[in-house]
Amino acid sequence: MTSQPQPSPPGRARVHPATAADTAAIAALLGRAFDDDPVWRWLLPDDASRVRRLTGLFDIMLRRVHLPHGATEATGRDGTAEAAALWDPPGRWRVPVRAQAAQAVPLLRVLGTRVPATLRTLGAIEKHHPREPHWYLAVLGTDPPAQGNGLGGALLRSRLDRCDAEGIPAYLESSKERNVPYYERFGFEVTRELALPGRGCPPVWLMWRAPGEGP
Repeated sequence: MTSQPQPSPPGRARVHPATAADTAAIAALLGRAFDDDPVWRWLLPDDASRVRRLTGLFDIMLRRVHLPHGATEATGRDGTAEAAALWDPPGRWRVPVRAQAAQAVPLLRVLGTRVPATLRTLGAIEKHHPREPHWYLAVLGTDPPAQGNGLGGALLRSRLDRCDAEGIPAYLESSKERNVPYYERFGFEVTRELALPGRGCPPVWLMWRAPGEGP
């Protein structure tokens, strides 16, 4: 799922590949970025602990899933990480069963009693994941104080330019309806508004981008 502000003129921040040394900073900024996300607010309804739990969740995702793929990127205006994009290469978006098992205890520590609801929701989204080879934008977020400076756009262009050069599609799920036009500017198109299980759980918008469709 992605969380991103409306577009603004791009800054001059340098996009760089993220390493293990960036994990804590990226997890923290993503925790803050997703604090107002509709789906995560439903999954983690306690306002007082949501950012802490999300930070812990993203730390697990980075270390055990995304960083090993070598496709996570970060950027910021002053050399620090203020925005990050967690991409998965073609054919590598699905988390292996062994990795899922290894995450069970850490997830329980972070999410507590919300583990079943979270896994049920993410599983429902995964069922509709395209099987055609593509780059998958699993997470995109900008630290709230840095939003509106073009950091998210810089991260998108960094990978999408390579998708275009290689002729490979891209895919994401937007958990905010108001962000759908933002991604459409980069060539993504909604393929489905997906209702999620659980009373009152907000939907997500599945979005696909054919190569060469961006600005």
